[in-house]
Amino acid sequence: MTIFNYSFMQNAIFVSVFISILCPCIGIFLVLRRYSMIGDTLAHASLAGVTIGLLLNQNPILGAFVFTSICGALIEFLRSYFKKYTDLILTIVLSLSVGTAITIISSGKLHVNADSFMFGSILTVTHFDMIMVLILSVISVLTLILLYHQMVYIAYDEEAAKVAGVKVRLINYIFSILVASAISVSIRIVGVLVLSSMIALPVATALQLGKGFKLTLVFSIVFSVIDIMLGLFISYYLNVAPGGFTALISVAVLVFVLLAKKLQSSIRTARCK
Repeated sequence: MTIFNYSFMQNAIFVSVFISILCPCIGIFLVLRRYSMIGDTLAHASLAGVTIGLLLNQNPILGAFVFTSICGALIEFLRSYFKKYTDLILTIVLSLSVGTAITIISSGKLHVNADSFMFGSILTVTHFDMIMVLILSVISVLTLILLYHQMVYIAYDEEAAKVAGVKVRLINYIFSILVASAISVSIRIVGVLVLSSMIALPVATALQLGKGFKLTLVFSIVFSVIDIMLGLFISYYLNVAPGGFTALISVAVLVFVLLAKKLQSSIRTARCK
């Protein structure tokens, strides 16, 4: 019997496919806007949503989505009050989220261990989670397609987008919800602590290829699929948390591409001489 015969592995692969497509689609806009740390902040916010969901005996992914959406909207709202201090906004939201999560976990009122959400686990993906992942992913991708041109415009020059008549503030709020969606569908497999690596690192790797926006997005998805699938299968055989190992694979792939790029540059220089 192969690992593909196990239902929990089938569930994990199903979720991983959607994660590997959705995360870089969101991540490329965060990276280009130099907002990659927002992904990390909202990833930690999702832990608070998970604990609230568990406390209320609701689905933790749904709880993560709702609370992370609220935090994403809060970040966008606070931008008008702290225009020059984005890092301060993130600190405020991070303090609110981590404080909420720690308070609930330490209260002793949770009857379920939240560790699997912190580190990721292929054993905890349920059929209901798969339905939630499918719904949130489809809605997110369709929204990205509909708002693609406006979001690209905003990513490169937000002020120019405002002048051009793009509804920047509304789209930023919608994008905050999309980030929340990507994070909430990913926490089962990747885990809260390293979730931001799945959002930023495949994009960082693709950027090294020096292609245009669309090709960079395609390569980001390719690298994301490689990262999470290798992380998922190898972590299974090593009996370690898939989230942490996927992060290590992501860094390894980035380093490999950087070294390959450096080698290619050295070969070209040698030929020119």
